[in-house]
Amino acid sequence: MPPYDESAWEHEYIEAGGLRFHMVTAGEGPVVLMLHGFPENWFAWRYQIDAVAKAGFKAVAVDMRGYGQTERPRKVSDY
Repeated sequence: MPPYDESAWEHEYIEAGGLRFHMVTAGEGPVVLMLHGFPENWFAWRYQIDAVAKAGFKAVAVDMRGYGQTERPRKVSDY
């Protein structure tokens, strides 16, 4: 069993800048925005999501443009 618990996580989508973004959220309270580096996706934060949520915050781990389940721009210059 992995050292994280996905049962309380929610996969959500939002539209922004003409793209559909995927994010995973957990917890309630002030938002802690988790942005992955290159070449990762939201899953890079899997070990921190539960700890942030249990500390009284809302963890929001986003797939950046072109990564994971987030759409990619049509032109490289749009990154």
